[in-house]
Amino acid sequence: MTPNAASASSGPSRRSFLASTAVATAAVAGGMPLLAACGGSEGGSRDGTTSGKDAKKILPAFVASNVVKPDIPAKNGSAVGFTGKLDLSTLKTSVAKKLGKGGKVTVMAPFWGSPPKQNNAYYTAMNDLIGVDVVWQNQDGNTYDQKLGAVLASSDVPDVVVVPGWNMGGKIPSAIISKFADLGPYLSGDKVKEYPNLAAIPTDAWQRSIFGGKLRGLPMPAPSAPSMVPLYRQDIFEKEGYAVPKSCDEFMTLAKEITNAKAKRWACLDMKWTAFQAFGVLSGSEKPLGWNLVDGKLVNRVETEEFLEALEWSRKLFAAGVVHPDSRMGKNAPDAGPKFAAGEFLIYPNNISQWWGRTAEQATQNPDFKIWGMDVWGHDGGNPVLWADQPAGIFAFVNKKASESVIRDVLAVANVTAAPYGTKEYMMTNYGVEGTHYTVKDGVPVKTDKGNIEVMNAYVMVASPAATLAHPDFPEVAKGQVEWQQRMGAFARKSSFWGMQITEPARYTNLSNNFEQLEDDIVRGRKKISDMQQAVADWKSKGGDKLRDWYQKLLDENGSAAS
Repeated sequence: MTPNAASASSGPSRRSFLASTAVATAAVAGGMPLLAACGGSEGGSRDGTTSGKDAKKILPAFVASNVVKPDIPAKNGSAVGFTGKLDLSTLKTSVAKKLGKGGKVTVMAPFWGSPPKQNNAYYTAMNDLIGVDVVWQNQDGNTYDQKLGAVLASSDVPDVVVVPGWNMGGKIPSAIISKFADLGPYLSGDKVKEYPNLAAIPTDAWQRSIFGGKLRGLPMPAPSAPSMVPLYRQDIFEKEGYAVPKSCDEFMTLAKEITNAKAKRWACLDMKWTAFQAFGVLSGSEKPLGWNLVDGKLVNRVETEEFLEALEWSRKLFAAGVVHPDSRMGKNAPDAGPKFAAGEFLIYPNNISQWWGRTAEQATQNPDFKIWGMDVWGHDGGNPVLWADQPAGIFAFVNKKASESVIRDVLAVANVTAAPYGTKEYMMTNYGVEGTHYTVKDGVPVKTDKGNIEVMNAYVMVASPAATLAHPDFPEVAKGQVEWQQRMGAFARKSSFWGMQITEPARYTNLSNNFEQLEDDIVRGRKKISDMQQAVADWKSKGGDKLRDWYQKLLDENGSAAS
């Protein structure tokens, strides 16, 4: 079964958790705008900057969906949650009539796994529901950036191209502006009401979809509440009497208690991402990379004491021998499942989607297995300072050369795929055809072998409803996930550039490329904190200070998103 979740991610597993069959349709967040600033040439000019006031002229009207009422409403930037069983006889209809006019639409999107054949039962049923002949050009998600660059540099661009936020490096943002259509004439203001499920997409996600001053993207919304969770083996904690730590010192003490290398048990994997949270370090995995106003001055995350302290604490964990040897070799989330299930390590940070994914993997062969999420602690035992994730991060774009009929057919597709949980359209999009792709037992939909092959990360890439967590097979996990988001969301702040879709001038594109590798080298003891301090000094002299000036100008012109 696929998770019914659009989850934000900013961390080491952006690709890996999508690659897992257990979490194949969980979505990864990128980042979105209250304003949109679009990139510059070598001379520093920008193709467009959209202020809050101007953005309002572009954005679709928001009309909340009342088709289905969630069991847990969104709060503090969380997803909405559904914790009940499914009754197929009570599923609602959110698309009253086919909006598609029977045209053909080609879609290029990343795909993790082996793509099904084009004319399979799932694709056929979806296309019949929508009234559009969608032809998929699935590409390997692990090498998608290479394919994307080649396609956008050519004259042969499909009708629709899906671009995840983590693939928006280099020249991709400027290509988006030059190659893809302005959807404003079809969606801005009240025009979106022709597509009710699109009208129910949160405004923040649409704001993030502004590129070059135009509404170009169809978004996959994500919660703004933090998405990186310290996951742990709750069953073993309860058996051994371990207490969940509430400070970095408590974590170290616990980690030493857990670890017994001779017995092949270590406390954790690399905890760098949790360290960043515990020390209040700005997010640095999606652009804008870690800029924020601090006491009136624009500061980058790598310049802060908190950043160095987080690296030092993470290094101490490795030095103490409490980190699983796989992490020293760079193996983390993609390989975590079997050894986590075997109890070789008990804690690891990852995207919230793995909470359900690991649960589902172990449900039959390991009934005592229970994974849960720790609340993030402040490093000194106080409340944490967390940073809001971006409200969308995967986008579908329509070819600038597309005719009006093709654009409207694409919007017809999106209006179905953005249907909320609890509707017939959602079930078809996420589960396929009952009896063929899934069966329902005791209110729980279970995918068949055919469903697991065919109903995989395809149509959900075009557009999605407001972030939703619903696992009818494990409702307690959905409840736990949403409540964790709401607790952590209460501590989350919006950085100065939260929600902005920003394309930096080309000369700065690769300026920060080496930091992540250096972080890992320091954490693993191969480099020293002083090496990072030198790297930051070099970064500043090679363009970091000038990039600061560029971001400062954006703030001066558009104001801060921080709240």
